[in-house]
Amino acid sequence: MNNPILFTGASSRRSRSLSRRHVLAGGVIAGISTAIGTSVFKPRPVHASDAAANDAEILNTALYYEHQAIWAYSFAAGALSDTEVGRAVKALALRNQADHMAHRDTLASVIESLGETPVEPENEYDLSAYIERGEGNIDSDVNIAKLALALETDAAIAYASEVARLKTPALVTAGASIGSTEASHATAIRAAFVALGVDIDYVPAAFVSSDTRDAWILKV
Repeated sequence: MNNPILFTGASSRRSRSLSRRHVLAGGVIAGISTAIGTSVFKPRPVHASDAAANDAEILNTALYYEHQAIWAYSFAAGALSDTEVGRAVKALALRNQADHMAHRDTLASVIESLGETPVEPENEYDLSAYIERGEGNIDSDVNIAKLALALETDAAIAYASEVARLKTPALVTAGASIGSTEASHATAIRAAFVALGVDIDYVPAAFVSSDTRDAWILKV
């Protein structure tokens, strides 16, 4: 049976249709902090239809990748071992996934408030690019954690570059907090590696950006 994490059918077509220019290549937009609360993501009425359409398109792309993140964490959780390390990684993964689920619900609500239809989740998603680059895998607990780290790092980078394109001030303000939230997810994963005895910094660079991406991720 083919590994679902290498799926390249309908999900790939869907991701192309949502336009990859809205995220960094191979990246994942992954969330709105529950610490922000949902109220900040309820914009004032938008009178300019082009602004609403612009924001809805960006948020729908974000929602697509929230769905992907939720799926990825569920799939990875099922592949973890029942060892101390596996249980620790699973606990962290489920905490992150819970955030993404809340983000999903908030994004869908905001998109509807802008007069658009939220994108539906796919059955499977293609994360093979990460595996091919050696940025994680599903063959061990440690490599699953590395895959999650790469996804969360790309989430922080992608949101930081995309929020400036939003037209609604409330959404821009909330989006400015998203990158730091995703960076905190990445930091938490790196802290888990430190707890396992890996000699790395919790925060390896002063910024989370495409220029510092290699410093944040851990290769297989």
